Amino acid sequence: MTVNSSNSTNISVTKKDKPAKYTIIKQYICENIESGEWPQNAKVPSENELTQQFNVSRMTARRALQDLTEQGIVVRSQGAGTFVATFKSQSSLLEIRNISDEISGRGHQHKAKQLLLRSIAVTEEIAILLNLKNNEHVFYSEILHYENDDPIQLEHRYVNASLVPEYLLQNFTEITPHEYLSSVAPLTEATHEIEAVLASTDICHQLDIPSSTPCLQVKRRTWSKQGVVSVAILTSPGNKYRLGSHLKF
Repeated sequence: MTVNSSNSTNISVTKKDKPAKYTIIKQYICENIESGEWPQNAKVPSENELTQQFNVSRMTARRALQDLTEQGIVVRSQGAGTFVATFKSQSSLLEIRNISDEISGRGHQHKAKQLLLRSIAVTEEIAILLNLKNNEHVFYSEILHYENDDPIQLEHRYVNASLVPEYLLQNFTEITPHEYLSSVAPLTEATHEIEAVLASTDICHQLDIPSSTPCLQVKRRTWSKQGVVSVAILTSPGNKYRLGSHLKF
């Protein structure tokens, strides 16, 4: 029997070039997000649903969702599901440093003004990021940080009340939220999303800058062994503050 070598070669190439099943699932999810079919905070099909839809193992579906989570495209919330991420993806990894240490390291004086400290009802976005139910409350703080007498960073922070029950009892003019949270719920994991923004009128007023001043905004989500501890939004004038890191490989 004669074998058609041309057909044999074509079949081999087709098999080699066929994308992995988990890659097909990732492409499907990304296409729905990019088209606007699934907007920010929209719920993504579960592992079980993807398993049935694509006729794959649950492990394959889990790998696709995990890859997209690590890329910052989706957010997974235990017991609630997987959702389209709100924040833009990060471009690099940065060391998490306490702002008072940063300022002291430059030979300057840090001080802070506590603007707000209270319990609030969570929005859908914050509920997803803190892995909470929509009717739960969280602790919320607004702290204005100064370098010498110059406002350098406005910190909005949402804290998981069940993991840090005494957060509202603290004086954040004496200790930064980062220092306190690190002591009571040691950091095990974090994500950063960084972008340039034009801040709102209120934020510009607090930072004492013109409304036309570009700002650097860092959105940070932190975990301890018990779960998601806090979501912080840190806004600084672009002409006064910058981020940098030194990575070793």
